[in-house]
Amino acid sequence: MKTLWAILVVLILLLQVRLWIGEGSFAQVWSLENSIAEQRAENAGLAARNDRLYAEVRNLRNEQGAVEERARMNLGLIREDETFFLVVEN
Repeated sequence: MKTLWAILVVLILLLQVRLWIGEGSFAQVWSLENSIAEQRAENAGLAARNDRLYAEVRNLRNEQGAVEERARMNLGLIREDETFFLVVEN
């Protein structure tokens, strides 16, 4: 009878070890859940960035003024009949 109890205790301990330490354990599940949450947060940030970029592309495709504004601000371009003034602040 004592050996049966000893075998049962050993089996229960082995099951507990696998539950807490082995593959598919609580620790591994918690770690994976944290990784999933971090990845979802990163994906949300990237999706917001993509939305901004798509809006900018639509704006540049549909409005001539947007392209002209970009050329003026980023490239320093001016039209033939314009005079360029550079204001330098101290």
